[in-house]
Amino acid sequence: MQSQVSKPLLVYDNDCDFCQCWIAQWKHVTQDRIDYAPYQEVSQQFPEIPLSAFQSSVQLILENEQVFSGTEAVLRALNNRLLLWCYYNLPGFAPLSEAIYRFVAKHRPFFSAMTRWLWGTHTERTTFIFSRWVFLRGIGCIYLIAFLSLWVQIHGLVGSNGILPADDYLAAVHQQLGAKGYHLVPTLFWLNSTDIFLHLICAGGIVLSLVLIAGFFPTGCLIGLWGFYLSLVAVGQVFLSFQWDVLLLEAGFLAIFFAPFKIRDTFSRASEPSAAFLWLLRWLLFRLMFASGFVKLASDEVWRNLTALNFHYETQPLPTWVGWYVHQLPEWFHKISVIGMFVIELGVPFLIFAPRRLRTAGCIGLIGLQILILLTGNYCFFNLLTIALCLLLIDDITWKSLLPKRFMSSIHVVKDTPRRISKICFVAVAIILFFVSSMRFGEQLFREARLPELAWMRPFRSVNTYGLFADMTESRPEIIIEGSNDRITWKTYEFKWKPGKLNRAPGWVAPHQPRLDWQMWFAALRGNYRNTSWFLDFMGALLQGKPEVLQLLRDNPFPDTPPRYVRAMLYDYHFTDIATKREEGTWWYREQKGVYCPVISLR
Repeated sequence: MQSQVSKPLLVYDNDCDFCQCWIAQWKHVTQDRIDYAPYQEVSQQFPEIPLSAFQSSVQLILENEQVFSGTEAVLRALNNRLLLWCYYNLPGFAPLSEAIYRFVAKHRPFFSAMTRWLWGTHTERTTFIFSRWVFLRGIGCIYLIAFLSLWVQIHGLVGSNGILPADDYLAAVHQQLGAKGYHLVPTLFWLNSTDIFLHLICAGGIVLSLVLIAGFFPTGCLIGLWGFYLSLVAVGQVFLSFQWDVLLLEAGFLAIFFAPFKIRDTFSRASEPSAAFLWLLRWLLFRLMFASGFVKLASDEVWRNLTALNFHYETQPLPTWVGWYVHQLPEWFHKISVIGMFVIELGVPFLIFAPRRLRTAGCIGLIGLQILILLTGNYCFFNLLTIALCLLLIDDITWKSLLPKRFMSSIHVVKDTPRRISKICFVAVAIILFFVSSMRFGEQLFREARLPELAWMRPFRSVNTYGLFADMTESRPEIIIEGSNDRITWKTYEFKWKPGKLNRAPGWVAPHQPRLDWQMWFAALRGNYRNTSWFLDFMGALLQGKPEVLQLLRDNPFPDTPPRYVRAMLYDYHFTDIATKREEGTWWYREQKGVYCPVISLR
């Protein structure tokens, strides 16, 4: 007669390293609902169960003396309702799963080695409390950078005396679209579009960023930051149309649900982060990286024939001096670099969903790529934001191996039991976001497919498609703007960061983004001013000597009175070689292509 048990008991082989690994994980899943014991200690209490049964598979013994073994025992112990339904109702599922179980049981040494290789010495269910702590402060720092960077140039870009005034833009939207404009341009500036309000929104974003970094009111801060930044992006027009702007909005929106709903985020009473939104943030990282590789491979022959990096360092918007030196390396190095880039962007993202060790290796690979990009080009806060997303691949067990024990020992997990209605709402939002983001991702991968129209969500810029440098630019046209009072002597307007003087080294400006300098790069690619809607507004601002716009430039060659005439010439810029730089001290050489904008004046 079997011994009675007070609650379900799972009996396993304690001499099996593979069993020990997975029992450790199952204990975290089942908590105190199941007891565990090695058969070496309790087999004599159950004489009706043959010793060979204990040795070949786990045994689940219930209070009513029922005994289950193998796959059935595991599924019942873990209480996996979906797989249990499949086991009892789906034809062929039970025999197939039992056959797989027997195969694994017979080759336990091999699968034990595989487990150690993939998961390390810890297979138990882990937490991501420290990763969330780092990520939220990272998001806070990135919001801080974004608002600070924009604040110092907002007046010249979209202020009332700027290139594209926000109040004029909103007035035009309202005139053409009426009430529909409130949905298509979601912004707080509908309430007030004055310069003072522009500055207040930027200042408010900085304050909320600092509060978030300090760990206070994380959910409320993230809601405010997302709303403020969306408001600026909506009225920023072309100057806030970059992929990292919408990436920050999407990551920031998901962070609202990922953050702890507390007055202060501390280690002393830390709750586990939402698994659904942790995976949505990882899904965002996957879409970002995989799409970046996919669009290159699908759209441009230069990427497919591995010659793209022959041009990239020279033709990217704002290169660094490191990029100049990397450009000098031989072609075989650039081709190998392209192959490595494709491996990282198309292959490594799948490790995001892999076990711990592979996931950590994927994190290292993705961060390594971002550091290389950061060293050779100025891409605002894009690289930092991508790195922040990568850090969510590292669990607390891995952090413990990297950080001092004294620091990690301060984390005390408190079981948070949200209300049923809150849990249902969170799950519903997560499902909707996953569905919508999958549709957007599918649109990008399968252009011929007819997928549901999701235009109603797009104005909020929180579910997006990504993919930088789908088409590699093989030349570098540069616009040189000049002013004159007599149409004979012309003086050049120098920009702060974009190439101009040939002896000026490519500089470091990231994570700040000089948005006018960036848009000048795009404008040059369009051939002439007719294809760049804002360019004449910019030229007009120079003719009027608007101080807000002139502050966006390195210097003003007409400090007393504005010039009577301005023009824009188009040049092809190229990096010099090492010998030329050593002899002449120049980083660039250029060839004139023609006129980008003819001579204009206010008259």
